[in-house]
Amino acid sequence: MNNPYTLKLSELQKLIDDWIHQHGVRYFGELTNLAILMEEVGELSRIMSRTYGEQSFKEGEKCDLADEMADVLWVLCCLANQTGVDLNEAMLRNIDKKTLRDHQRHKNNVKLNH
Repeated sequence: MNNPYTLKLSELQKLIDDWIHQHGVRYFGELTNLAILMEEVGELSRIMSRTYGEQSFKEGEKCDLADEMADVLWVLCCLANQTGVDLNEAMLRNIDKKTLRDHQRHKNNVKLNH
């Protein structure tokens, strides 16, 4: 897809919400979406383990890493919409938390400095 636009996470959440209301009947329930999220993470894990790990792909096996990452993000946005979480705000708070907590932690980790 050749799209010149970039999206904030909140804009992506709105785009997905609009899509659900235009093309879907409604959101699946939160627990169903949680199960779908785990399924999508499993599909992403399968591709990662076969691409970067010791396993190999089966004949004819789908291996679109970007598409699987997008599936994970899609369902995560659905859950955020359903639970009232603004992912923009949540990510900014999370980055601040990590910055404060981990300011020197990784720099001081001898396992990372080789």
